[in-house]
Amino acid sequence: MTDTAAPDSTPDPTTMLATALEEARAGLAEGGVPIGAALFGQDGRLLGRGHNRRVQDGDPSAHGETSAFRAAGRLRGYGRTTMVTTLSPCWYCSGLIRQFGIGHVVIGEARTFSGGHDWLAEHGVRITLLDDPDCVALMRDFIAARPELWYEDIGE
Repeated sequence: MTDTAAPDSTPDPTTMLATALEEARAGLAEGGVPIGAALFGQDGRLLGRGHNRRVQDGDPSAHGETSAFRAAGRLRGYGRTTMVTTLSPCWYCSGLIRQFGIGHVVIGEARTFSGGHDWLAEHGVRITLLDDPDCVALMRDFIAARPELWYEDIGE
């Protein structure tokens, strides 16, 4: 596990990741891209959860992180929240995290895709990279089975 800052009072990152992984598996079962996310409050309370719904909704902006963010609803501020995602956030989702000042991002894995998490860290976002084997296997299996859908998802 790589962490760019000292720990705070949020729950164990692996425990929070379980929610995002459930979402990723739900997305895969629906025929979509298996990327899940969840937004947690400083106290560890689940604020919103979601998964990539680009295929299911025909909406190219329905990424896992955006789905979790929307499910959380309006908050006065996001600086003390934690976005948990099964995969390194793409530039679109990294922009959302930066735009709204989400203070901490927990990433399941960045082997199959390394998005904007280094950029986020450079701009003061705390990054915890878990390198979770279940997240890695889920994405590797999906990319091998559905490369055309994967490359569509990442804009290639």
